[in-house]
Order: sequence, then structure tokens, then C-alpha cells
Amino acid sequence: MTSKKIYIADDDDNILELMNMILESKGYEVITSPDGKSLSKLGYLPDMVFLDIGMSGSDGSEICREFKNINGNASVPVVLVSAHSELKEIAKNCGADDVLPKPFDIKSVVELAHKYTSMGNK
Repeated sequence: MTSKKIYIADDDDNILELMNMILESKGYEVITSPDGKSLSKLGYLPDMVFLDIGMSGSDGSEICREFKNINGNASVPVVLVSAHSELKEIAKNCGADDVLPKPFDIKSVVELAHKYTSMGNK
């Protein structure tokens, strides 16, 4: 069985490293980006995407909207990550599938990854 690929974009190196370690320890293949701009240039679709909405130089909600428009709304789950007080509303407006409020715990990251990468694999 091939490992599921998860793309993570966040401009905070510590968060990228933490999420990378958490998900790799659970057997996921992780692709990280400091700004999310490489998402459209991957050459393949990951199984899931975590996007910070407030990255320097890029807006995760706009990246989500463009990604969903190009690849079809339901094809790849996108989870927005932020401490923004309007996170759920922002996620709804850009077509994101879920949210991960900051600060987050390891359990929440693993649960979301499992929830969205286990779909259709029963």
C-alpha cells in the first residue's frame, strides 16, 4: 500500500516541522511549503491539503479557492489552519472542507488526516 500524500503550507517553520513530524510518524508522505504557491505546480494531486490562511506573501483561502476551482470541489480535501476568529466563515467562503484552529494539538492533526485520507478506502 502506498502512503497517502499530505501537502502542508504555513509560513511558520516550527509549525511546518511539527506537522511534518506528526504526520510522517503516522506513515504519511508529507510535502511542505512556506507559502502554498507550489501546490498548483506539484504535477499530481495530494490526498489532502493543510493551508494556513495568513502566510506572508500569499493567502491560504485564495489558494484554496483556486485549487478547488481547478481540481473540482470534492476531489482533494482542504483544511484551513489559522488562529483567525472568523476561520469557519473563511473556510466556508473558499470551499475548504474543514478547519484546524491554532493553537492545535497533535490529536487534532492526526484525526483530520485520518478522516480525510481514509475516505473511500474502506
